[in-house]
Amino acid sequence: MITKELNTEFWVISDTHLIADSLHDEGQAFSRMQKTSQGKDLYYQEIALSAFMRMAQRKKTAAIIVTGDVTFNGERVSAEKFAQIFKPLKETKVLVLPGNHDIFDGWAREFRGKKQFYAGEISPMFWRSIFDKSYREALDEDDNSLAYSVQLNPQYLLVLADSNIYGKEETTEAPHTHGEIGKVQLKWIEKQFRYAQEHQLRPVLFMHHNLYAHNPAVNKGYVVDDAVELRRLCARYNVKLAFSGHIHAQNIMGPQDMTPTTEIVTSSFCSNDQGYGVVRVHSRHITYVRRNFDMTRYLTDEEKENYTLVHYHKYLKDLQLGSISADMMQSELNQYHEDIELVRAMGNLFGWMNYHFFNGHNHIKASELNKIHASKEYQVLIKHHPEYRLYLKTLYDTSDHSNLQVKIRY
Repeated sequence: MITKELNTEFWVISDTHLIADSLHDEGQAFSRMQKTSQGKDLYYQEIALSAFMRMAQRKKTAAIIVTGDVTFNGERVSAEKFAQIFKPLKETKVLVLPGNHDIFDGWAREFRGKKQFYAGEISPMFWRSIFDKSYREALDEDDNSLAYSVQLNPQYLLVLADSNIYGKEETTEAPHTHGEIGKVQLKWIEKQFRYAQEHQLRPVLFMHHNLYAHNPAVNKGYVVDDAVELRRLCARYNVKLAFSGHIHAQNIMGPQDMTPTTEIVTSSFCSNDQGYGVVRVHSRHITYVRRNFDMTRYLTDEEKENYTLVHYHKYLKDLQLGSISADMMQSELNQYHEDIELVRAMGNLFGWMNYHFFNGHNHIKASELNKIHASKEYQVLIKHHPEYRLYLKTLYDTSDHSNLQVKIRY
């Protein structure tokens, strides 16, 4: 048991995608990888995570739970660096579960000059060894996966599932985007839920892949393949809360059909605005609030001399907006170069719509949404790119639903 306190707090982060500084020289090959990493910051994650660790040292939250994709592409050295960064924590437990980029990822690389080289991958055995402090907290472990359960306090049981598909040895193949729990692990999860029921504990589920489809236009490979079976278990044992990652977007969905579970998806820590979840646990309810990490107050004096680190959120925003709009703008300029201002406006609109969705700040008035849809840049955008028409309609929400906070009552 992590704490005997009935009223306690833990934090949730996801998709940190750390690549250890020792695996690159900031040369041409690594710069090219950064430019094609879809808005992820690869340069400063050691510093960002170290600052986050120092905040945990100061605030003494009970636990930090990481819902997968700890590493950039499954480099063993990166996982070891992540564990080393959080090693100084004494009063805060760090509970880590893998994502689809962590175990036997054939994209694991190190970067020297203009070249890439294969980097050592992470086996399940190495994962358990590197994050042995997490598994030491386990009430129970699944022998057939990397799943484990941890009792948070006298009332709550944390079930950390392994939703990833990986082989039994190192590979040169790309990682699987989609995931599944599998029949054996489903039985193990039911065992945890049954244990919770028999001991008057409330189970909270964590995994990398999603329980629900959080975007109706883009969800293939993100919702766990056997979600129906998992939802059935959640309904049978009245699991009211689940956390996941994978889509890099902040999103909350309440209970669906017969499933009583609210699912909170945490945005990627290495992009957007460094979002993390603050979960406060009480005897009769749980509250969740998304916050963005202001790391400036936790930087060292030397780090504060770096302009980018002091203005890190601006750097992340520019990185994300540039990444999102660059390809679309380039294709437009190749075909419609006579109106550069219109292409720029289209890129700006496309970038901001995505940015708002990914950080969960995507609630606007219906009148504002109508104005966007009536704009020339939007109309030209969906005319030239009909493949975006449905997707763009899913990015904003005009209801009073929040993706930033929720209260779960028991």
